[in-house]
Amino acid sequence: MKGIDRMKLLPTGIENFKMMIDKSAYYVDKTNFIEDVLNEQVVLYTRPRRFGKTLNMSMLYYFFSIKEKENSYLFDGLNISKNKNALKVQNKYPTIFISLKEMKSLTFDAQISSFSNVIYELLDKNLEILSSDQLSDTTKDILNKLHNRSSCVEDLKISLRVITNALYAYYQQKVIVLIDEYDVPLQAAYQNNYYEEMVEFLRSVFSSALKTNDALEKGVMTGCLRISKESIFTGLNNFTAYSVLNNISSESFGFTESEVKQLLKDYNLSEKMDEVKEWYDGYQFGNNEIYNPWSTLMYVKNITQDVSFKPISFWANTSGNDLVVKYIQNGDKKLRKEFDLLMNGQSLIKYIKPELTYREMDNINNIYSFLLLTGYLKVIKDRGENQYELVIPNKEVYEIYKQSFMSYFEDYTTSRKGELYQEFVDGDAKKVNLLLNDILLRSISYFDNQESFYHGFLVGLLNDYEVVSNKESGNGRFDVCVLPENILGTIVLIECKHSISEDDLIDDAKEGARQIVEQKYLEEHKFKKYENVIGYGISFYKKQCYVVKVEHGSKSIV
Repeated sequence: MKGIDRMKLLPTGIENFKMMIDKSAYYVDKTNFIEDVLNEQVVLYTRPRRFGKTLNMSMLYYFFSIKEKENSYLFDGLNISKNKNALKVQNKYPTIFISLKEMKSLTFDAQISSFSNVIYELLDKNLEILSSDQLSDTTKDILNKLHNRSSCVEDLKISLRVITNALYAYYQQKVIVLIDEYDVPLQAAYQNNYYEEMVEFLRSVFSSALKTNDALEKGVMTGCLRISKESIFTGLNNFTAYSVLNNISSESFGFTESEVKQLLKDYNLSEKMDEVKEWYDGYQFGNNEIYNPWSTLMYVKNITQDVSFKPISFWANTSGNDLVVKYIQNGDKKLRKEFDLLMNGQSLIKYIKPELTYREMDNINNIYSFLLLTGYLKVIKDRGENQYELVIPNKEVYEIYKQSFMSYFEDYTTSRKGELYQEFVDGDAKKVNLLLNDILLRSISYFDNQESFYHGFLVGLLNDYEVVSNKESGNGRFDVCVLPENILGTIVLIECKHSISEDDLIDDAKEGARQIVEQKYLEEHKFKKYENVIGYGISFYKKQCYVVKVEHGSKSIV
């Protein structure tokens, strides 16, 4: 690589703005975001995971914090350094910066303990207020209990308000409050059945800090979802929220196409633009086309180390995909059909609810709102009245869906394998038909709809037993043979057919059964020692099948 920029450290995993600049890491300049924040009073920005929320909040902290004057050099040469109005308030305000991203505990009590640690760490960075003469003894007592982690839940609820008031009294300057990943504790609570307690607690924390607080200059929050105002932001009349559907600050999170082109140019990878676009582009934030920054940087890092590297889904290894799997598991036939359409590159038109509560996600009608707001779908057309045309944004997310479906499908089929084998052995063609169709219906249509796939599909369903496939037998060859454990058991022979249309399913299954009879598969010498042999002709068309049975010694098919 040539040139200084091409030698810069790729900041995969760096979320501290000072570290980013001090290490001369490759930084895509998002400092114009500061100007947007100056126009807000209490604001929430929601974006998918790994889109630079924490780094932007760290940047805001170093720009506004009165304690970071010595680090003002961090912004030298960046876009915001040309903004005279913004520079007037640089390092002017006492600034609180907390992140709730680690609050993922299994119980409410553990979450309270985790929040207590967050407040302890905050106070540890502001020790000057613990003994300030400007504060009342009562306030100092609360602060010291918070710092000692001996405070009660009621004190924790008002902790941010007490700390902002203390900072205001000490510095005689209003306070900026930055809360990163505010909704992580709510997601954990939703998944672990203490949601109402967590909502009530955080409502108190946020309201006390951000509502009618004379010490507050500005409040900025980030998260993945905009939780409904009635649920958690009650009474915040000065509150604004910007999601992926809004134009304001739409370029501040993630990389624009021009930024990605420059990144690839700086690392001598311009020829990889089409590949990066296919895998990591496709998000629509407001009117802007946005790339996943985490995945783009990870791709560049990997390919600079190994020129033979092929793109993968980096996002799949981040937290949160379990909710997608949950929706797949709980979805009905209609939902699976709609997901089939998405997986085939088609679009869906859906009503999107920009505000949710996690509790509302139990309603399957809200799944598309969740998937859009968290980055699993993108808007290709706004049809008005909250109706949007949606598609899967890129190949990376497609692979996440694919793996999620495969994981669910494998779990489901594993649980039905024994039942299916027993129905085959019992000779109940109707039950085999019903069960196989159910399993196929739960698959997804990215599967190869060729006879070779269906053959492998059956072998996989029966692989807990001794399976022989595609062996010469009689005058031809059978597709699948399942041998019993001993001679008292029943051999199952299967002939697969791939139908070219739904109308051909029955005839093709009968043809498979007829082939078993005519080719004398059931009469092979090695099978004669077993008590019974049953054959099946099975035809497949997409996610449907039809089963016909033929028994040893019979020339008729059932």
